[in-house]
Amino acid sequence: MALKKKPVTGMRDILPMEMQVREYVMNQIRETYQGFGFTQIETPCVEHIENLTSKQGGDNEKLIFKILKRGDKLNLETASEENDVVDSGLRYDLTVPLSRYFSNNAAQLPTPFKALQMGSVWRADRPQKGRFRQFTQCDIDILGDPSSMAEIELILATTTALGKICPDNGFTVRINDREILKGMALYCGFPEDSLDQVFITLDKMDKIGLDGVKSELLESGYAQDSVESYGKLLSEAGRDAAGVRALGRTLATVLPESVTEGLADIMDTVTAVAETEFRLEFDPTLVRGMSYYTGTIFEVSMEGFGGSVAGGGRYDKMIGKFTGVDTPACGFSIGFERIVTILMDQGGTVQREKARKAYLVEKGMEASRLGEIMKQAMAERREGTQVLVSHMNKNKKFQKEQLGREGYKEFVEFYKEALK
Repeated sequence: MALKKKPVTGMRDILPMEMQVREYVMNQIRETYQGFGFTQIETPCVEHIENLTSKQGGDNEKLIFKILKRGDKLNLETASEENDVVDSGLRYDLTVPLSRYFSNNAAQLPTPFKALQMGSVWRADRPQKGRFRQFTQCDIDILGDPSSMAEIELILATTTALGKICPDNGFTVRINDREILKGMALYCGFPEDSLDQVFITLDKMDKIGLDGVKSELLESGYAQDSVESYGKLLSEAGRDAAGVRALGRTLATVLPESVTEGLADIMDTVTAVAETEFRLEFDPTLVRGMSYYTGTIFEVSMEGFGGSVAGGGRYDKMIGKFTGVDTPACGFSIGFERIVTILMDQGGTVQREKARKAYLVEKGMEASRLGEIMKQAMAERREGTQVLVSHMNKNKKFQKEQLGREGYKEFVEFYKEALK
């Protein structure tokens, strides 16, 4: 049987032109985040299955690539359930591994700890444009800081990176707080034990609209007065910091003023300090699917792409599941694959830090002359030029076109004999 040339469904081969874009984006992200004081770390791609299925990852826990036990530990004959044959899995995000990492290494890390993590994650999802089963995430997290400074730094760092990478694409940062979500629903009379289901419906707002959300809530059996009040509150909420403070006054009987005041302060500070141009708006319908979020949540949408390109929030309870002691934590993740997709759709051209030059050498060149050419290439490389040395093809025009797509704009041709 012939071997298969194509990658496994949902995985893909990355050609040189896109790889250059990916490296450019990753370098820009890394450089920007390190400028904000984030320290790069790395965690294993394989995690304990107990950690991955701890009911913190929402629907992602249904998409885990699980790994069978190995050697003597795998006994199919006596297995009666999945846990008898599975002990680990590929990570579906970088947040759960980071929480385990911090729990295991906290004594050797500063407080607060500003972590930068970039790596592949895996989800057995349905592939579509900009979404794959193996993809790269770029996360920054601040662990050990309960103040709003964490949210402010995360938003400023992420928007600075996006502004550098996609300067021609306008983008919007939407922000909310899980406590505000809860307060609005309680104020409208929804039972507290039904809030998760209410938020699942609310999360469909961008697909079915406000009327669709109201209809689905009514079909689920919730009181019409509650649904109508909820719809009115959602539609009338202001989108700026003043609107957040006004909403806080409305919810004063069910929500501490410090929650809305804290969110408004974050918005005011980011607006005053940010040097990148973007829209920052309060979105009372923003939910974020992960169940581990406990406070502020945010999401970024960008011109040229239908979905979000970045998102995150505060998750103050996750590390405590490892240590028994809750630790403040907040993070922001850039959708790396989606940013790369946007750039590729725009032609895949990126700013290059080094000049690129191609030496095209006629085949059959004498060894002594070839040595001189290689020395010349080495000298240029020491000066910072990226030099490719390659044999000259018969079809030089096509060869140069291919190299041109890889960023080579200058060509130097070397022949066995001088051209007459």
